[in-house]
Amino acid sequence: MDTTVLIDHLRDAPAAQRLEDLLQRGDLAATTPINIEEVVRGLRVSEEQTAATLIEALIVIPLGAKEAWRAGAWRRDHAARGVTLSQADCLIAAAAAESEAVLATGNPKHFPMTGVEVEHWPAGH
Repeated sequence: MDTTVLIDHLRDAPAAQRLEDLLQRGDLAATTPINIEEVVRGLRVSEEQTAATLIEALIVIPLGAKEAWRAGAWRRDHAARGVTLSQADCLIAAAAAESEAVLATGNPKHFPMTGVEVEHWPAGH
């Protein structure tokens, strides 16, 4: 799950119900250390405990050499075509791709990379 989905869950937007549905189907919910940092950075003080509970319930996909290599290759290849991708988004996408996970995000345009399955969860709707 990308940061947009996690924040929507914390703020009881539609992602909260989608996440509950996903878990009831027996699917696993995961995120990356990058997404955790992004969530914590934007937390309201009143959300800290709820966020901690959410993060503890998620699988945290580790980032290693394979993910870093894939992220760097995507950034290089897209830059050669005049497209700038963020380091964070490339690492998040690489973690999903290497884990064969679907990346749920409110910002699918941030993830044009090949080899990663992206599912659009509209943010705040």
